[in-house]
Amino acid sequence: MIDVHRLRVLREVARHGSFNKAAGALRCTPSAVSQQIAALERTLGADVVSRSTRGVHLTESGRLLVESAEAIAAELQHVQRQIADLSTGTTRLTIATFTSGGRRLLPEALRGLCAAHPELEVAILEHEPEDSLPLVRSGGADLALAYHFDGPPPVRPGDRSGLEWTPLADDPLWLVLPDGHRMAGAAEVHLADLAEERWVLGCLSTAGLLRDLAALAGFAPRISCSATDYFFAASLVGAGVGISLLPQLALDQVPTGLAVVPLAHPRPSRHVGIAVSTRRGAAVRPYLDLLAVALRSAADALSAGRPGAGH
Repeated sequence: MIDVHRLRVLREVARHGSFNKAAGALRCTPSAVSQQIAALERTLGADVVSRSTRGVHLTESGRLLVESAEAIAAELQHVQRQIADLSTGTTRLTIATFTSGGRRLLPEALRGLCAAHPELEVAILEHEPEDSLPLVRSGGADLALAYHFDGPPPVRPGDRSGLEWTPLADDPLWLVLPDGHRMAGAAEVHLADLAEERWVLGCLSTAGLLRDLAALAGFAPRISCSATDYFFAASLVGAGVGISLLPQLALDQVPTGLAVVPLAHPRPSRHVGIAVSTRRGAAVRPYLDLLAVALRSAADALSAGRPGAGH
């Protein structure tokens, strides 16, 4: 029989790519990690990792085992939470969300759900998608409100990691300028016309997107500030520090003195959706289904037009 502790060791080796780093995460010695992996391989009669000077990599057998280990860990997490719910007479629903989406969509979606189900205890964790999706996979959250940029969604059909993705809405990015900017009254702006501008970023994920789009337009953007808050970024634009590219969900209250202008094609957009675990417990499933419907309604209710400036 496969030892659950050895599965945990293999998960850490897969996550960190080395015995030394896995040992640090597990607070043991690299030798102990090596011994646990060797014992696991003897039990299976197959290698689960390949060792080289470039690090440690999973074999196909190891990859299959790690996928199973993730599922087992998630199931145990769900069971532990269900047992805790039994003792309190409540059902706990844990939601991971990115800030702007949570602020615009979650309050409206949760208002009716919480009023109709007083037995429901809601916990909200603020995380970007790169952290929220693994939380759902591991059982640390029941649902993630997340986004991805143009390209395939973060969860493909038939995904074996235990997630399913439901798209909610597109969230276009807008060019935000000071009112007196030469482009403030334009119907649309080509990114190449902004090659000499300085930029204020409101999110690290937007930084990579801006650099990719600027490279296509033939320039490297000059960054004045890389912030982690869209409202802070908008305030800096108003102060003349630079211009910015901000998502519509963050522009419901544009500060006075700013102009919001669309970019010309190819206009970037965030694609907002929800990720839930296919292994979610039966007790929480009805609430997740209700929340998904409420989030869809909240997303549909958002204006699809130009964000209003606060003049």
